[in-house]
Amino acid sequence: MMESLPSGLTFGKKKAREGEKGRDRPLLKQLAANPDKLFSGAFRQQYGALCFRYKKSEAEIEILLVTTRESGRWILPKGWPMKGKTPHRAAALEAWQEAGVRGKVRRKPVGHYTYLKLFDNGEVAPCIVDLFQIEVRESRDDFKEKGQRILAWVSPDEAARRVREIELKSLLVGFTPQ
Repeated sequence: MMESLPSGLTFGKKKAREGEKGRDRPLLKQLAANPDKLFSGAFRQQYGALCFRYKKSEAEIEILLVTTRESGRWILPKGWPMKGKTPHRAAALEAWQEAGVRGKVRRKPVGHYTYLKLFDNGEVAPCIVDLFQIEVRESRDDFKEKGQRILAWVSPDEAARRVREIELKSLLVGFTPQ
């Protein structure tokens, strides 16, 4: 049953590039060939930024989405733990590097979601992403990954439509700033 699989699966074929083994096969076929990759029980931790801003009326919000550098699919800024940084500070740094935004960061996660991370070498790892709310107060055009990503400010409903991960969709539709 597809409902029992973790969210974030890519079902179509990815264009294979030189030296990338396994990337020309759909992710499900890769997992079927190596089920231990999925069911090893070791989830990798990531921290994400749920960046939002109030619209002029302040009764509605917009959520910031960015595209991935590889496939161009819509995601929230996220990354791996960073030595010397608390989880909420790591999420804030990812938002700055990936989208050029800063703001008031909530120290406690507002939720989490899981997905399967496909690495450049063809390896797959289940990941859990703790999401930290950031009320954006500054936006800059000169950020580290400018030109590598597309940014979009959209309604929570539109954000949920654009992302692939089922758990993330639920979080976005029901998101209320705390």
